Amino acid sequence: DSAGIAVYEDGEVFVSRAMGKLQALKDQLSTSEKGKRGTIGIGHTRWATHGKPSETNAHPHSVGRVSLIHNGIIENYVELREALKREGVTFSSETDTEIAAHLLSRKFEEVSDPFLALKEICTKLRGSYAFLAIDREHPDRILVAKNATPIVIGIGEGEVFVASDIPAVLPFTREVIVLEDGDLAEVSLEKITIENGGESITRPVEKIAWDPVTAQKGGFKHYMLKEVHEQPQVIGETFRGRLNIERSTIHFEDFELDESTVRDIDRIVFAACGTAWHACLVTKFLIENLSRIPCDVDYASEFRYRTPVLSKKSLFGVVSQSGETADTLAALELAKNYCPTFAVCNVLGSSIARKADHVFFTHAGPEISVASTKAFTTQLTGALLFAVHLGQKRGTVTQEVERGIADGLIALPTAIREALELEGQVQEVARAFHTAKDFLYLGRGICYPVALEGALKLKEISYIHAEGYPAGEMKHGPIALIDRDMPVVIVLQRADQQFEKTLSNLREVQSREGRVIAVTDSERIAELEEVCEEIIQVPYLHDYLSPILLTIPLQLLAYYIAVLNGTDVDLPRNLAKSVTVE
Repeated sequence: DSAGIAVYEDGEVFVSRAMGKLQALKDQLSTSEKGKRGTIGIGHTRWATHGKPSETNAHPHSVGRVSLIHNGIIENYVELREALKREGVTFSSETDTEIAAHLLSRKFEEVSDPFLALKEICTKLRGSYAFLAIDREHPDRILVAKNATPIVIGIGEGEVFVASDIPAVLPFTREVIVLEDGDLAEVSLEKITIENGGESITRPVEKIAWDPVTAQKGGFKHYMLKEVHEQPQVIGETFRGRLNIERSTIHFEDFELDESTVRDIDRIVFAACGTAWHACLVTKFLIENLSRIPCDVDYASEFRYRTPVLSKKSLFGVVSQSGETADTLAALELAKNYCPTFAVCNVLGSSIARKADHVFFTHAGPEISVASTKAFTTQLTGALLFAVHLGQKRGTVTQEVERGIADGLIALPTAIREALELEGQVQEVARAFHTAKDFLYLGRGICYPVALEGALKLKEISYIHAEGYPAGEMKHGPIALIDRDMPVVIVLQRADQQFEKTLSNLREVQSREGRVIAVTDSERIAELEEVCEEIIQVPYLHDYLSPILLTIPLQLLAYYIAVLNGTDVDLPRNLAKSVTVE
């Protein structure tokens, strides 16, 4: 909702802040020459947590010699603010960040060493935070503090970068240092000093293999559309090395769980947020069917505040594209006190990847658009590999079943390309329905989470209200909303054993003048044509691969409705790509 920079130049710190997207800040900077010759600076894009979106609440906050930016939330900001007010401090913003700037500025007056000042003020702060600060009187260094909010340092040639995640620095360097909770750092061109708990420490320099410079739009209008079209390739990357194409066998070596450990697992609990939560619902279906292990799926934002019922025989899993989702990270840290943990994520070196006992990387590559697409389908691919692995260890997956799934996975990239060829048809459907104010998405069994994901995509990027429901629950409430102005999207797979009941649900919609869009891999098209206004038919490979293929048209439908309605597809309002605040 706002952005700003602070750059040291000619003995002063030049600060520029603007409301709205980065372009507003860029336009503002283009009218001035100030700051353009500086060689040290900090910048920030804000997603409001304390204080409304405004220029005065934008970062950096400058007090005296200090300019400071902050990610996270200072939990004790009210008591700190009141204490500072009693000492005569006046505030120019409503943010918790300005409190840290005042504390650091006042401490600079007491001690001559800026790094010591930083260490002392951090003892007063509670919460999750990552700070960067520059001092006008020591313009050769950036002060860094990290607690429960990610910070990385990128080391280039004659330049150093500090950022909230690895992808931000990769256009400039692939050598990064990942800071741990409690780390304080003083970063200059000459050296990087890191302390934790009063002791000097050395963090390893990691080499990152992938390069987000390749994540340019590549001729597509939006990153989201580019990422939708990348799915055939990245899903191949997900199963690469985990699938023997010649023998049609699956080899899952990401988790070092021996056979006896897997046989002893009596329950798997998943926690995630948003799209990743939908991936967990599909994973539950796959694991319970293929390995017969009971699974529960919880919102990470709920799980973290409960006393969990977990034992040493439980297995706890989290799913997060970024590996930095604050609620998911907190849920993982809680569960580690009870049982073994694992994570499914996309970003190597992320906080969740480093804290989990075992990690499965999806290898989807950088996902720039806020609305997740390829991360979701690669998570589903990984879920199927993991479910087969558990079934192999427990003796519930036969060679025949394994071969059928492996052959389906091998053919999956080609089938997704075929599904993407339906783009023109989906565009026509979008034109017919983009003016609707509400949508209802329905699905049964493994298709219910796919319906939820379709509804989420639509509401995220088009700002149209959409709900996902189990098809059998329609008559328990949602049917009251059905009329010609509320399109119904049914997600229907060939393996639906309740096809007749679903057809009956659709007839109920039809009798109330409802308009039905079917997304299906079923062959029973003639029966669907009797009750559906539009039918989008994707290829069929295997029952357990249907969720991936059925997702493709839903992503495209949300995208083209959003484009027709003129929204900002890649950066929808009020949303952030990596939700690192609670």
